[in-house]
Amino acid sequence: MIFEGLSEKLANAFKKIKSKGKLSKADVEAVMREVKLALLAADVNFNVVRTFVATVTEKAVGEAVMESLNPAQMTIKIICDELTVLLGGETSSIIDLSNKPSVVMLLGLQGVGKTTTTGKLAKLWKKQNKKVLLVACDIYRPAAIKQLEILAEQVGVDFFSLPNERNVSKIAKLALDSAIKNNIDIMILDTAGRLDIDEELIEELQDVKSVVGVNESLLVVDSLSGQTAVDTAKNFNEKVGVSGVILTKLDSDSRGGVALSVKTVTGVPIKFAGVGEKLDDFEAFHPDRIAKRILGMGDMMTLIERAEEEFDEKEARELQKKIESQTFDFNDYLAQIKQVSKMGGIQSIMQMMPGNNKALKNAKPDEHRLVKIEAIINSMTPYERTHPDSLKDSRKKRIAAGSGTSIQDINSLLKQHKLSKQMMKQFSNNKNKFKNSPFG
Repeated sequence: MIFEGLSEKLANAFKKIKSKGKLSKADVEAVMREVKLALLAADVNFNVVRTFVATVTEKAVGEAVMESLNPAQMTIKIICDELTVLLGGETSSIIDLSNKPSVVMLLGLQGVGKTTTTGKLAKLWKKQNKKVLLVACDIYRPAAIKQLEILAEQVGVDFFSLPNERNVSKIAKLALDSAIKNNIDIMILDTAGRLDIDEELIEELQDVKSVVGVNESLLVVDSLSGQTAVDTAKNFNEKVGVSGVILTKLDSDSRGGVALSVKTVTGVPIKFAGVGEKLDDFEAFHPDRIAKRILGMGDMMTLIERAEEEFDEKEARELQKKIESQTFDFNDYLAQIKQVSKMGGIQSIMQMMPGNNKALKNAKPDEHRLVKIEAIINSMTPYERTHPDSLKDSRKKRIAAGSGTSIQDINSLLKQHKLSKQMMKQFSNNKNKFKNSPFG
């Protein structure tokens, strides 16, 4: 879960003030000491933490907050707003695509996932009906060209390489000529990485920028590498010029030190984030939404956007009617777990739900049991599929025998169906009301 460790520490800090009707200056300073320790433990830059704590404390002890009806909630909102500022403030994922073809160069150290990220970007823009060309500019790593070619084929976009050419600027220039000829909208350059930022690498990147007129230089960094990644971003920006950062492995980052430090330290915004291994596990970086996730407020906007991408509008309306009328049956459940898998899986959805519903967040259905679930449901009669409460012992024994499973498996499925029904109802309710929240 994204920034899980930090979220838990902050939640524990807030418990001490949420039950209080009024807050004193000492109360605010005490909770901010815990917030400070939580941020430092998350590997956030020390100077960033110091400024953050000072800013929040000053605002939270102001008269308007202290005299409000709910000063604890106001203090948490201030923290949310300031976390949003640390994460970049405004969403910056709008890429300069004014030229045709627009040239986007990906750069970064070796091993951070540049080539895979190139494929993810290509798929994102293809969904937006852009014609994309991937260009292999990594002439040093033997497998890089082939890997990029395979990714281009998987995504369904154009590919360009000159395997025997050792001049990267020439490759980029000829690729640009090809892009113009073939009416390409976006050309993405996958450049080489190094273990360290050296003179040869910098010169190569500068030459490419001058030859093809790069619109966007996006630095790919590993979010798990902590302040090393922040230092790398600062160095690349000073020596080459970077217009945005892409964080990889954000889904595995329980701390958040890079995300919370990089914009303040470098001045470069985070534009995208990799949130899984699949090509679809890639999203625009929204500072306000991430801040709300950190504070347990959920991220209904991202969840709704994912749902709108994957769900047919007619099916979604029918599902909502079933949820509202409490007729969410096993046929619906089977259809929904397939859709949930496309949306990133049940755990990904759980962390975007507002609040701290332990029954939901602790539910960890095995997402690889789809075949077994289908076998169980297909062994039910039409009546049983639409009446889950009818599954008593004798029916369970017959279904278990017919599906090659156990009664325990069927009981587990019944429990998961109930939790899924509860989650879908909560999602439906939140979709209608989250905009009215003070944090919406």
